[in-house]
Amino acid sequence: MAMFIRVDVDQAIVAKTEGLAAKLVEVCPVKIFAPGSNNGVQVVEANVDECTLCDLCMRASPDGVKVVKLYEH
Repeated sequence: MAMFIRVDVDQAIVAKTEGLAAKLVEVCPVKIFAPGSNNGVQVVEANVDECTLCDLCMRASPDGVKVVKLYEH
């Protein structure tokens, strides 16, 4: 489990938006996303704490991906 952040993915939004799953896999510089089932993505938990907070995933899908900073709660 990641110590600093959590990545929440709304699989319904990702699945219904053509090409979004592939885009999320492509844009993440630290490989947090991997192709999932049913046109979705899976979060690679081992890579989550490597997140640089670049916001590229949230720009690709503002409603589908949220990066939650656990240290702010």
